[in-house]
Amino acid sequence: MTTFKTLFENYDWDTIQSKIYRTTETEVRNSLARSKRTLDDFLVLISPAAQPFLEQMAQMSHQLTKKRFGKTIQMYAPMYLSNECQNICTYCGFSLDNKIKRKTLTDKEIELETAELKKAGFDHVLLVTGEANYTVNINYFLNAVEQIKNDFANISVEVQPLSQEEYEQLHQAGVHTVLVYQETYHQEVYKQYHPKGKKSNFDFRLETPDRIGKSGIHKIGLGVLLGLEDWRTDSFFNALHLDYLQKTYWQSKYSVSFPRLRPAEGIIEPNFIMEDRDLLQLICAYRLWNEDLEISISTRENEKFRDNIIPIGVTAMSAGSKTNPGGYAVDVESLEQFETSDERSAEEIAGIISQKGYEPVWKDWDKSYMIAE
Repeated sequence: MTTFKTLFENYDWDTIQSKIYRTTETEVRNSLARSKRTLDDFLVLISPAAQPFLEQMAQMSHQLTKKRFGKTIQMYAPMYLSNECQNICTYCGFSLDNKIKRKTLTDKEIELETAELKKAGFDHVLLVTGEANYTVNINYFLNAVEQIKNDFANISVEVQPLSQEEYEQLHQAGVHTVLVYQETYHQEVYKQYHPKGKKSNFDFRLETPDRIGKSGIHKIGLGVLLGLEDWRTDSFFNALHLDYLQKTYWQSKYSVSFPRLRPAEGIIEPNFIMEDRDLLQLICAYRLWNEDLEISISTRENEKFRDNIIPIGVTAMSAGSKTNPGGYAVDVESLEQFETSDERSAEEIAGIISQKGYEPVWKDWDKSYMIAE
């Protein structure tokens, strides 16, 4: 069975990295002049040579995004269901070796969290857990989805990699989107960041989006943890993965997120610093390469950056986020997975979006639009 791993093995990290950093100004101008851009153009546009063209890239990104998505920003909020985790990840507050209070929400607590999110106006929720197969497994997920499906028009999940059959179950239960991050595509150092647990299996995680695609899920979200390794090289491999998925599982939609390492209990410092200017370049490069790609920005980013990025390429933003289980109503003091940087309320974010001349969208689709299978 062919998967992304087959394609991935044809590429070498050091070769790609060298190609990115050898990019010339002429290559950048040529890529910007094209009406349709390839993965090779994406590589060019994330290079240091493209930085002097950032204003031009931002203007082009704005026009392409407006043409494809209109002047709308989808609003969503994460609901952390559990911080229990069986993995040791050197960058995560939920890591098994962190001596923290562990919590998994009960049905009653999920109900209380749901009520808070509905009160804030949300109709799109992202369910997030640590990776603890004995506690938060497919049965727990299905129960949570069943409990909240009448309260939210759009349910996404970001949980441990599952089997194709389990993704099919989530799809049938009403899950709209599955997010999974490789964290880094640098296979040689991946094990150093993930020394223990199922997540240490690089190949199993790498092939997860294939299993999601085969399940028929509506949308698949990818990303890398920016700060673990060179962001340019990691982002090329993330785009390579997206390109493969779009061609293979063309019925699904795709999104990309940009988690930058943020402070959290017991984590490492970023190995590679990514400045705001770098993240802006990366967002523009994704949009210039792929007009259909949905682009999401979380509250990891600071207020100023999030305000300024609204017209440039983003299609979805979280707001008022709590990254700890029960953070909205049940247990506001439980440990966060990472610190948020933009702590403004959902109402405030919606107001900023409106001030920019955009429409904050709380619900962008409805199950009634879907044709029964």
